[in-house]
Amino acid sequence: MVAAADPSSIERLGLEPGFVVQEYGWGDDCDEQLREAVEGLTGNELVDEEYDDVTDAVIAWYRDGDGDLTDLLVDVQVVLDDGGPIWVLTPKTGRPGHVAHAEIQEAASTAGLHAMGNIALAPDWTATRLANRGRGR
Repeated sequence: MVAAADPSSIERLGLEPGFVVQEYGWGDDCDEQLREAVEGLTGNELVDEEYDDVTDAVIAWYRDGDGDLTDLLVDVQVVLDDGGPIWVLTPKTGRPGHVAHAEIQEAASTAGLHAMGNIALAPDWTATRLANRGRGR
């Protein structure tokens, strides 16, 4: 049995009831309990990459070899409401597809974002919060 995502970690995502959360990079390896917890908290199903209305937050599953992370981070900002949280979920250290934090920081910087910190969100996944760097930075 796979361990469930920690409920206190889900709350740390900064999501609220009614939020529309856009999901990028879904695959069979994604943590379904985490996805269900996000949907339970927001009261909405996650919307996919093709959604073209304003969203309140983004969850991007990203693994080594998934393509250009900078391009992904530029794409996730297209319909995201200003100030909405962006979470990049990557496999934990030692798991297949692990991505070094330095790679996330570099891609975030190039995309006009700043890596704020990590949380262990699910048994196999770490989440990195990204935010706008702000003007003049």
